[in-house]
Amino acid sequence: MRLLGIHIMMFAVFGCVNMDQPDFGASEESSQEARSYVAPGVASRSPGDASVPPFSGAVQIGSTLYISGTLGLDENRQVPETAETEARIVLDNIQSSLEAADMTMDDLVYVDVFSSDVSDYDAFNGVYRTYFEKEFPARAFVGSGQLLFGARFEVKAIAVKRE
Repeated sequence: MRLLGIHIMMFAVFGCVNMDQPDFGASEESSQEARSYVAPGVASRSPGDASVPPFSGAVQIGSTLYISGTLGLDENRQVPETAETEARIVLDNIQSSLEAADMTMDDLVYVDVFSSDVSDYDAFNGVYRTYFEKEFPARAFVGSGQLLFGARFEVKAIAVKRE
């Protein structure tokens, strides 16, 4: 499986990056071949590059996009003061991943939310519901214990581009 490059975790962990939608253009590749892509301004990664985490931020196979765990750190790579602000940042990051693959939040079919404190459930949901125009995707909200960098939330998702 050949990977072409997306990494959302990079900007979620190492600072938010405003993603421009990449132009995938016409391709002779099979629609079932995996594609991962890197946000503009973020260095692409290879298995031999030990300076970045060893995974792709998102991988697209056909019409399905798999988004890796994403954090909601602020522009200074810090956890925001409020759960609502962190929820907004992490969901903006998920939305950017989707837009880079020419999808929207309404293309999500499954979302996992890991929370270091389940008492943030209502705060997260208050923000989460504002990101959808159609039906909500299936979702789990899991109390996880400590998350990387002291984050409150880590979100991973699966989206399917609907015809």
